Amino acid sequence: MDAAGNYLKKHTEALVKAVGVEAACEVTGKSKATLGRYYSDHDEHADRFMPVDAVAALEKAAGYPHLTQALAELSSAHLQYDERRPNDQSTGTVNSDVIALSQRFAMLMAEYQQSMEDGKISINEAKRLLKETTMLQQVLVDMKLHLEDEGV
Repeated sequence: MDAAGNYLKKHTEALVKAVGVEAACEVTGKSKATLGRYYSDHDEHADRFMPVDAVAALEKAAGYPHLTQALAELSSAHLQYDERRPNDQSTGTVNSDVIALSQRFAMLMAEYQQSMEDGKISINEAKRLLKETTMLQQVLVDMKLHLEDEGV
């Protein structure tokens, strides 16, 4: 199986497990065995991928577009998914962005230090690091937009 297929299979597994196997079966109407084939890396299942309608239903149940994000990354596209739910809905300023940036960076470094305690980064630790990196990136985008607004 090529790298893209393997990447999609891993994200399919993450999606199913984010929802829960039993719940995923209910949402999609598929059996555990069928769902397992969609993310199996065995050669006999290399060409089996989850149907788009099942992906849409699971992503809705999961609350995060796991496979859609993976497809976007494979095509060098960018999705904007903002899972932040701030208590304050104000637009913010560059100063607040600098504070948020330093806080996010500190959180990323804390995750990295915790991940490296045993000398290697596990799959779950890599996912947490990726999430923190993505949140850090979002703060940078917000900061860029605020800087552009102030420069006008």
